[in-house]
Amino acid sequence: MKLNSPLQVYKYLPQTNCAECGEATCMAFASHLIDRSKKIDDCPPILKENFKKKYLELQTLLAPEIHEITIGTGEHAKRIGGDDILYRHQLTFFDPTALAYDVWDTMPENDLVERVNKIQNFRKFYVGKFLKVDMVAVRCVSGDALKFAAAVRKVSETTKLPLVLCSFDPAAIKAALDVVKDKNPLIYAATEKNWIEVSELALNYKVPVVLYSSDLDKLKSMALTFREMGIKDLILDPGTYPQGKQLKDTFERFIKLRRAGIKEGQKDIAYPIMAVPLNAWLVFKDAVAASYWETVLASMFTVRYGDILILHSLEPYAMLPEVHIRDTIYTDPRTPVKVAPGVNEVGSPTKDSPVIVTTNFALTYYTVESDLSSNKINCYLAAVDTDGIGVEAAVAGGQLTAAKIKDTFQKANFEFKDKTSHSTLILPGLAARLQGDVEDVTGLRVMIGPPDSGRIPGWMEKNWPPKPK
Repeated sequence: MKLNSPLQVYKYLPQTNCAECGEATCMAFASHLIDRSKKIDDCPPILKENFKKKYLELQTLLAPEIHEITIGTGEHAKRIGGDDILYRHQLTFFDPTALAYDVWDTMPENDLVERVNKIQNFRKFYVGKFLKVDMVAVRCVSGDALKFAAAVRKVSETTKLPLVLCSFDPAAIKAALDVVKDKNPLIYAATEKNWIEVSELALNYKVPVVLYSSDLDKLKSMALTFREMGIKDLILDPGTYPQGKQLKDTFERFIKLRRAGIKEGQKDIAYPIMAVPLNAWLVFKDAVAASYWETVLASMFTVRYGDILILHSLEPYAMLPEVHIRDTIYTDPRTPVKVAPGVNEVGSPTKDSPVIVTTNFALTYYTVESDLSSNKINCYLAAVDTDGIGVEAAVAGGQLTAAKIKDTFQKANFEFKDKTSHSTLILPGLAARLQGDVEDVTGLRVMIGPPDSGRIPGWMEKNWPPKPK
């Protein structure tokens, strides 16, 4: 029985409300166990001997339906799998899809290093955070085990990102593992032909391994065999075909695997799934077409249900959609994305600079901040705590009020008489109806800015500094 509610979890806890876990009550701690923001071991009393049985039961009952696997080591280690649901509106998706971009062992060393650096240095700032990629997949193209190992060594010396060692030749995989055995790489892949040798490598080196077959019965048979051998960290690759009926069949295999693992409780195949959108390059010879279809495949299998993708194109028009759709799918749909409330400086404000109000909905805040900073408008920007709701909805719903605006400045110790020469506040145009209330509650002069932050520069030219009353 899977535990899905805090009340179910609460029955297994000490129920002492000791607050040693950092929460006021055991029920509050139980809710954090459900959303995985805390771990069972955060509760000291349940670790005691008299609670050992309940501790073990709780571990089993809270374990995700899809086995969770860690690839790599240290701060860059990447967890994949760990899903309990088929659709994110049911709860949320955990462990975002890992994006692994390839290099290959026939590349000149300088080109290899340059490409690895391009992969590991990729960053896209979006809604208050940097979107990055996760892994480097090293492909054995030469057919030479020593050459492959040398390439893997160079990649390992260049980056701390987790590695995927890609070869169907067990000798090549072994040579590479000898180089990076302490880095917990993922080996790709065991097949119907090489599974005996690859299983021995996975056992001896204690590393996660991908099982490949487009026949789901054979894939399940391999998974069961590896599991009986004591190899638990498995990833399933049911084949990725880029076009036509084969693409449809690929999509259906992904659906069948995930439904079997979650809805049907088939633990033999309840493992993370790998997609290889890179295969588009085997079909489409034109680089633009190949890159386009690779991105299409990456988008499809981020949504359904790829836990790790191997990709090739490093062009911005390919990478940006891939990281953005992943961020969208793995953002908790129940919780608005928000920033910390407070008063922040944009640029280098002086006493004559404006003070502008917005909400703490991250997309609103960073849009306003970007429009201000890109137009070199030095100002103070106040993010009012509206529970992550945008301006218009927050005004309508009562989350953005005169009292909350005043409270934001008080908590930030922002004194208008000390910080400004004008004691003036600028409200967004969509909050115009709050003008009178804000003036009454704060005692400040309130001006109404444009409804769109992109129009602030033009508004400033006409209205700032404010004219004396």
